[in-house]
Amino acid sequence: MNTLRVVCHQLAPRIADVEHNRALSAEAIRGAAALGAQVVVLPELMQSGYVFNDRHEALAVSEDLDGPTLTLWKALASELGIIVVAGFCERLDAGRLANSAALIEPDGRLTVYRKAHLWGREKLIFTPGNEPPPLVETAVGRIAMMICYDLELPEWVRLAALAGADLLCAPVNWPDGPRPADERPAEIVRVQANAAVNRMFIAACDRHGEERGVNWVGGSVIVDADGYPLAGAVSHQKEQRLVADLPLAQARDKFISEHNHVHQDRRPVLY
Repeated sequence: MNTLRVVCHQLAPRIADVEHNRALSAEAIRGAAALGAQVVVLPELMQSGYVFNDRHEALAVSEDLDGPTLTLWKALASELGIIVVAGFCERLDAGRLANSAALIEPDGRLTVYRKAHLWGREKLIFTPGNEPPPLVETAVGRIAMMICYDLELPEWVRLAALAGADLLCAPVNWPDGPRPADERPAEIVRVQANAAVNRMFIAACDRHGEERGVNWVGGSVIVDADGYPLAGAVSHQKEQRLVADLPLAQARDKFISEHNHVHQDRRPVLY
């Protein structure tokens, strides 16, 4: 299995400015393709922005799966031969909304994941998803998806790993908060831990740019199967484009010693 080039492009979408956000995402996708990326990951709610005043505002900028944003991303994936993973505000039936992520392959196949674990005021706006993180058998490897706070539920990440994911792609919006001096953001540490305990690559794409009083960690990171950062892993509250080449075969070797296998050593009957 060859290496897989992944780009996480940390951007600053504008709240409720879908035209600007579409243009920003298109530029990022084209830029990733120009770098030879086979997968590009963009932030959570890239299409809409994050800090909605209320559900009505979110509904006004939501889109269904045939909307202009996913139509654009499909066209770019096909034109450029790149897999696109990015977040959007999805309009469901009966006026409901989901905080969703799309994985779009160059052949046009679309896989959608709806965030199952909602953070903070998201619970006032979105309907949580009820499906496990999807595993997509792509031409370049087995890719799973989840969104932001999902990463903090180790059982959820384990589902993706046990399903056979080589790479977990996670659009995120990590609100910045207080932490001890000289400490890295805990969100990054948890991504590294999840990668290490599952021997699975993880690409988490954060955002930057103040939005309605919220600042962001800017902690985009690409982590190897041992849990060590290949790119990012610091708080960088500006635009950044992370590039990493992932030897995906390492994610299929779950042994960490001659006698220890990170999944076979589990004893769920005791838990």
